[in-house]
Amino acid sequence: MKVTPLELPEVLLVEPKVFGDDRGFFLESYHAKRYADAGITGPFVQDNLSRSVKGTLRGLHFQEPNAQGKLVQCLSGAVWDVAVDVRRGSPTFGRWVAAELSFENKRQLWVPPGFAHGFCVLSDSADFFYKCTALYSPETERSVHWNDPDLAIPWPVSAPLLSGKDQQAPRLKDAPVLPVF
Repeated sequence: MKVTPLELPEVLLVEPKVFGDDRGFFLESYHAKRYADAGITGPFVQDNLSRSVKGTLRGLHFQEPNAQGKLVQCLSGAVWDVAVDVRRGSPTFGRWVAAELSFENKRQLWVPPGFAHGFCVLSDSADFFYKCTALYSPETERSVHWNDPDLAIPWPVSAPLLSGKDQQAPRLKDAPVLPVF
C-alpha cells in the first residue's frame, strides 16, 4: 500500500495494493498493523455505508466532544472528498485538503479526529464507506457550512443536494471547534 500525506500532513491518502487478473481484483481494505505503521490508528468501532445521487453534498461534519477519526472509501461511483482542520489553536486551523475517491482509483482517505469531513458525488450515484474510531453521537455532531466563504472550498457543484441540517450549518468562525490533539 502507498500512503501519501496531503497538504495537511495528518490527512493521509491511502492507495491499497490491488491484485487484479481476468477474474477481477482483490485488495486489502484494512490491515491493523500496516495501517498503524502508516499512522492510521484505531481502534475502529463503527462502520457506515451511504448511497448518494449525483450532486449530493454531505458535510462538513465532525463530533465535539467524542471526535471521530474516519477511514473513508468510495465503493462505487466517484466523490470529491474534503477534510477541514477544525482544531482551534492548530497552525492549520481552517485549512482544507481534497482528493477524488472512486471505485476506479480505489483510494482511501484518512481523516483524523479534529477534522470536519464532507464529500460531493461526481458520478450518477456513489456508495461511500466510513470506518470510524468513535461511535456516532447525534448529541455531539457538529457541522460547518459547506460554502463558508472563509474556507473558500471550490466544490465541483454550485447548487448541491443538501440535508436540512447541512443547509443550516454555521460558518467555521461560529461553530464549536475542537482543541488541538
